[in-house]
Amino acid sequence: MSRNIGRSLVVGALLVLIGASASAQSRVEKNVVYGMYSGAALLLDVHYPAKSNGFGVIFISGSGWNAPLGYSATPLKESSQVEMYAPSLLQAGYTVFALTHRATPTFRHPAQLEDVQRAVRFIRHNASKYGIDPARIGGVGGSSGAHLISLLATLDGAGDTTDPDPTNRESAKLQCVVARAAPVDLTQMGNSIGGPLVSLLLGARIDDTTAKGTIEYKAAWAASPINYVSADDPPVLLIHGDADRTVPFHQSEMMEAALKKVNVPVKLIRIEGADHGPDFPGAKNPPDYKAEIVKWLDRYLRNAEARQSPPGEEAPAHEG
Repeated sequence: MSRNIGRSLVVGALLVLIGASASAQSRVEKNVVYGMYSGAALLLDVHYPAKSNGFGVIFISGSGWNAPLGYSATPLKESSQVEMYAPSLLQAGYTVFALTHRATPTFRHPAQLEDVQRAVRFIRHNASKYGIDPARIGGVGGSSGAHLISLLATLDGAGDTTDPDPTNRESAKLQCVVARAAPVDLTQMGNSIGGPLVSLLLGARIDDTTAKGTIEYKAAWAASPINYVSADDPPVLLIHGDADRTVPFHQSEMMEAALKKVNVPVKLIRIEGADHGPDFPGAKNPPDYKAEIVKWLDRYLRNAEARQSPPGEEAPAHEG
């Protein structure tokens, strides 16, 4: 009988350990409605880490600002890019918000921007529910998602204090961002592989012959993150393949130069031989870019001593 009691105790202890392990796993809250547009729900998925560090990161997958039409189409928030990048963020303790936004060919700019701004405001307004700091929200995105992330970094993003919806009174400005292969100057995208996608986004053809005074040029410049760079922008990590034919590597070089000019912390990681894509196809001895993303967020979002200097104080040194 004592042997049976001992065996029962061991089994019970194992069940407790298994239960504790299961409860410590990351989990996903799917199809959270962060806004409504003309009766259609705007959705995001919340990926909770096993152990939260108290900070949230929005994730916008690259899609060429486009979404396939049809009831069975996979939503952007469930892109394979989320599966690629979210695990390392979750392991580091970040709560990840994967977004779906309105897309071409049905919707043009600024619909996509308006949606992701609404998402940031929604997350900030509900920060206590998600267990994150409302004053410190980060963003990670690739390609078209990086374009939107960069706009969230450079635009003022101030909320409307008179809006009857309290969510819309919140700021949409991010405090730390990572942009992979971001098209930051859409006026210089016309002759790249990504050029037609830009034209579809804007509803206007853009190429090297587009004159600065034209409506087309003004529309492209108004949608360009580099147009809004200022000294109050958050730290930016740029990651880009130097053989990218869809979004030329020079786009990130221009953004790096613009941010350095106003003394914003910035680092550009050049992936040698890499073409466009979330896994940097063709890369020659690529660095551990996922670890670099976590390192950047840890330094400039999570750690208090590495936060942006208040106005009038010396800003952190540039990297890379």
